[in-house]
Amino acid sequence: MTEISNAEFEVLEALWQNHPASANDIITKLNENTNATGIESQDKQWHDKTVKTLLNRLVKKQAISFEKQQRHYLYSPLLEREAYTLKESKSLVARMFSGKLAPLVAGFAKQNELNKDDISALKSLISDWEKNND
Repeated sequence: MTEISNAEFEVLEALWQNHPASANDIITKLNENTNATGIESQDKQWHDKTVKTLLNRLVKKQAISFEKQQRHYLYSPLLEREAYTLKESKSLVARMFSGKLAPLVAGFAKQNELNKDDISALKSLISDWEKNND
């Protein structure tokens, strides 16, 4: 699987949410997402040229495909979101935690970054794993 930059990932995320999509559809979605999160909403506006450059890079990396319809290109993801996020998660754990997941979770727990829903979800995952792997 190819390496994807943070900006390329944001474009890909917009495509995962709604595809096929034109460049203009993607720009609109990216600007909506930026404004909805409130993060960098005043500093970051996605521009036509920037998004089209990122789309071209993603096509070259074979992360997305396109189909020409009249005067527009419609883009679709070739990578599945779940497969990509799993690969990136494993890479992070390998690089930062020597392949061990427990220190990552422990770090979040020590910093009070886990809420009750997170704890419940983790307990459920562990319980399911124990049932299936005994």
